[in-house]
Amino acid sequence: MSNYFRKLPDFNYVSRLPNAKISDYVTVKNLFKRGKLADDVFNDLTLFARYQIYGDDRPDNVAHKVYGNSNLDWVVLLSNNILNIQSEWPLLQNDFDRFVLDKYETYQKLNEVHHYETTEVKNVVGTIIVPAGMQCESDYSVTYYDWYAGVEITKSSSDIVVEVTNLEYEEKKENIKRQIFLLKNEYLGIVKDDLEKAMIYKKGSSQYLTETLKEGENIRLYS
Repeated sequence: MSNYFRKLPDFNYVSRLPNAKISDYVTVKNLFKRGKLADDVFNDLTLFARYQIYGDDRPDNVAHKVYGNSNLDWVVLLSNNILNIQSEWPLLQNDFDRFVLDKYETYQKLNEVHHYETTEVKNVVGTIIVPAGMQCESDYSVTYYDWYAGVEITKSSSDIVVEVTNLEYEEKKENIKRQIFLLKNEYLGIVKDDLEKAMIYKKGSSQYLTETLKEGENIRLYS
C-alpha cells in the first residue's frame, strides 16, 4: 500500500507538540481522502476477471502474481471495495484457527451442528426442484410431481438434508471471501489516472492551499 499512500494529499494540522506555537503546523497525510474506482469502471464486469485467493495470500502477494507489482495491492482492494482488510479479507490459517477456537471455545463445539442445508434435487430432465445450500429445518422434505416421469416423488430429510457444523460454517464464510474480482491488466492505466484526479484538492474547497495541501484546525477533509 506504500505506493497508494504516497499519492494521498497532505494536510497541515495545528501542532499539538509540547512548546508548539499557535502558528506551528504538522504536515500529515490525509487518510480520509479515499480513492475509489469510477462507477462506470466498477460496474462493468467485462473489465474484471475472477480470482481465487489461495492459502495465506495477502493483497500484495496477489498483486505481485497478477500485475507483477506488489505495490498495486490497492488495486486489488479497490476492485472489491474492501475497506477493512481484517474483516473482509480471508484470515491467515493460524489466525482463523485462533478465531474459531475463541468463538466456539472447544473442538467439540466446533463439530456441533450449526444449521442444516439441502442438497440439490432435479427432475428427470435436469430441472432444479430444490437448490443446493438452502438453509432448512432438520426434518425438511419435499414432494413434487415429475411430469416427465409421470410419478409423484417424495424426498425425505434423509435424502436431501445435510448437517453443517460450526467449523464448516466458518470455513464457508472464509471461502466466499476468497472469490474476488481483479481489474484486468489492460485497464490499470485508467484506474491510475482516476486515482490521481481523486487525490487532488479542488480550488475553493474548505482550507485549500494547493492541489495537494490543505490547512486548518477545523478538519473538513472530504471536499
